[in-house]
Amino acid sequence: MSDEIKIEKPSAERYKGKRKLYCIPLLYSEKEAQSDYLEMISQYWAQVEEHVSKMEKAGKVIKIYHEAIYSAGEDGMSELEKLNEESYKLVKSKCEEGAELQSLEDKDLFYEFMDWRRCMIIPFNSEKVFSKVLEFYRDTSKRRYEHIAKRIDETLEEEETGMLIMNEEDRSNIQFLSDIEIFIVHPPALADIQHWIREQLKIGKET
Repeated sequence: MSDEIKIEKPSAERYKGKRKLYCIPLLYSEKEAQSDYLEMISQYWAQVEEHVSKMEKAGKVIKIYHEAIYSAGEDGMSELEKLNEESYKLVKSKCEEGAELQSLEDKDLFYEFMDWRRCMIIPFNSEKVFSKVLEFYRDTSKRRYEHIAKRIDETLEEEETGMLIMNEEDRSNIQFLSDIEIFIVHPPALADIQHWIREQLKIGKET
């Protein structure tokens, strides 16, 4: 498994000749969300873009991978624009600089994964049913993670740098090949958003 490196300005010489992957936690900008949350989300993506620009001193982003996107190029951009406005703007900016959006997901497998994940949210009365659903969810998750790792390995060429935008929990379960250096992008706004979410959950429990 690749080592995860949390760093803003990776040394160009140290990682010269290696495949690199800049991993960005995917946060959604939902229009119906509270204004203070949307403001933090906007700040988060601005900081992500700034951090990635600094990291590109070690390798300019050539390939882009985004969760839930199963088409490449213009078709993939159309999917992404409907999915998440903020990450779309970042990807569009990088594509204008010469990067290419790749297909990441297997469409059928991704939908299967999402359906089982929705099932996991439902309260279960039967332990037997819950165990079965959990089994199917874990199996689908494993196959999805393996597909993503394989897809990145097949498309990220020697010495190239990629950018992966994905739910952080899911990304942490992916076993990347050891010759891919993993860089985690964690701008300050991420901690602010996580704190805000915890506070909202606390308020919800008290009401």
